[in-house]
Amino acid sequence: MCGIAGVISLGGDGDLGDRDFDEVQRMTGLLRHRGPDGWGLHRGSRFILGNTRLRITDLSDDGAMPMASADASTWLTYNGEVTNFRELRRDHRLDELAAFRSETDTEVLLHLYAKMGIDFLDALTGQFGFCLVDRRAQKAWVVRDPFGMRPVFYMQTADRLYFASEIKSFLHLDAFDGELDLEALYHYLSLAYIPGAHTPFAAVRELDGGHLLEIDLASGTVTDRAWYEIRYEPNFDLNEDAAATRLAQEMRASVERNLISDTPVGLTFSGGVDSSSILALVKDLGKASEFHTFSIEMDEPSYNEARFQDIGVRFAEPIHHRILVGPDDILSHMVEHVAFVDEPCGDGALVPLYLLAKQASEYVPVLLTGEGGDEVFNAYETHVACRARSLYRNVAPKPLRALIRGTAGALPTNYRKLSFDFVAKRFTRGAELDVARAHYYWRHVLLDEEKRALMPDFEPQRQTIDLFPAAFDALDFDDDLDRISWIDLKYYFIGDLTVQTDRMAMAHSIEARFPWADRTLFEFIRTIPAGLRMKGLRRRSLQKKAMKPYLPPATHKRTNMGLEMPHSLWFLDRMRPMVETWLAPERIARVGFLDAGAVAELWRRHVAGEVDYGRALWCIVHLLIWHELFVQSRDFEKFLTPFATLPVVTRSDLPS
Repeated sequence: MCGIAGVISLGGDGDLGDRDFDEVQRMTGLLRHRGPDGWGLHRGSRFILGNTRLRITDLSDDGAMPMASADASTWLTYNGEVTNFRELRRDHRLDELAAFRSETDTEVLLHLYAKMGIDFLDALTGQFGFCLVDRRAQKAWVVRDPFGMRPVFYMQTADRLYFASEIKSFLHLDAFDGELDLEALYHYLSLAYIPGAHTPFAAVRELDGGHLLEIDLASGTVTDRAWYEIRYEPNFDLNEDAAATRLAQEMRASVERNLISDTPVGLTFSGGVDSSSILALVKDLGKASEFHTFSIEMDEPSYNEARFQDIGVRFAEPIHHRILVGPDDILSHMVEHVAFVDEPCGDGALVPLYLLAKQASEYVPVLLTGEGGDEVFNAYETHVACRARSLYRNVAPKPLRALIRGTAGALPTNYRKLSFDFVAKRFTRGAELDVARAHYYWRHVLLDEEKRALMPDFEPQRQTIDLFPAAFDALDFDDDLDRISWIDLKYYFIGDLTVQTDRMAMAHSIEARFPWADRTLFEFIRTIPAGLRMKGLRRRSLQKKAMKPYLPPATHKRTNMGLEMPHSLWFLDRMRPMVETWLAPERIARVGFLDAGAVAELWRRHVAGEVDYGRALWCIVHLLIWHELFVQSRDFEKFLTPFATLPVVTRSDLPS
């Protein structure tokens, strides 16, 4: 895995100068944690590319980047892992067309482009973000993988297009405008992540998964278009047994592809079905004895999955590592981890993953993760709720539902994970909404009416509760579950899960890989009818049928849990002084758009046990820390790798 940065001239005949080169060098230097093993720049008259390299495949200098074709007509700065690169090299007989200088997937992409043009994207599976420049065609493309597993951000001015793997790379540019995107932050307070193309800065956009920017170097025009679309096209001729057999084969093949590395590989192992399936398939491939697993043990019983982790470890016998996380561990890394996230993110798994990656970096530079499995295999509680909603509304008349809703609302607040009162309140209230709004309600952190008190001077263009329905109604899938799955992949997976996994892993120079978000695997999953993927109210039923021969029985039977810290509980005890420090009125006043009185009321009600506002308060604290590090100062740089710890390799090829 690596970091990419660069600038492309959009000014007709305007060439880039020394100042542009210095800026790209600075942009790239801020990404050293993404690639500590090498640092390269290429300077052309119309484009400047930067790359930091983490050596995973072909550990020699032959894999240095940016990389060029033999005649230097095509240049590539690349971040990622195309997991089928060996098959592509073989099947397209690329060695007969060109002499290879390395064993990297980077060079395979260059030769495949030479053969197929930009349509070569249709052959790729894996996770990647890159910029490819073709000087002969006078074209450049900035590309992101189908499921957004590798980050790509960009900023466009009248005569420049800047791009980078992380937002921090833009902050020192002369052209950077630090105006906040309050719409993005408004949505963040409901979702705990920033959705879609939004970032916290109005000037910086995020390229969507499966999209590319096409830049005409002659005219300076920039076009954003989809090169891959997530579609569900069920094959109703599939029967359950055949689908399960094929699914097991595709899952095994994806794990095998994602194990390709010239360095040791590990797994973020929660003990859940998704990570346990990866471990079981690694065992089936005969590689468990050399495989590292890393597990978080949360110092709170209702959040601790150690029992299931122990079952998987005894079963597969990998090289296992345990990371115990308590409130003091969170407090010690509260500010530090935000320096690598670059944007407010209220996921409670962030700091635990940061601590896991920190320990894992002593043993492996590659970590597989089970993230993506809940989306593609339909394992979320909200997917069950989607099905249960229609049954509930059919069985219970409206007056009875009102009585049930009132009874649920009167239940005392319990801060344990997925407590009965939380589930009952969320389900009975959300079930009164349409399918898309119910899906949002079951996931929300704060409702729009609650945010009006928090941001009284801001009126959004669109309420957050309307985001999901707009996407839902635009899809032509027949089954509601397919539409909900699409929303989870395009919003939650890209906006939250890939952010936490990529940033926390790369903070410690670890490449994260997502076998269950593999394009080839998904191309089969999307043909499986929703009624087979989830039978009745049984989540991930087809996945469990496919994995039954591989998993320990206790793991096969278990339900979802998900990695999160018990902030609602810890805020009342060990973490309380930290929260009250960050929620101080003078700190909130510095942000400028939050109302201190409304924040104080959330805190009062949480401490009093009236409402569990733990996630909302965590989101606000994270926002305040982010604002102090990235807006009020540039203090995030204190936590980064020093700017120049390795010599930079600079190539200049003027005129370009």
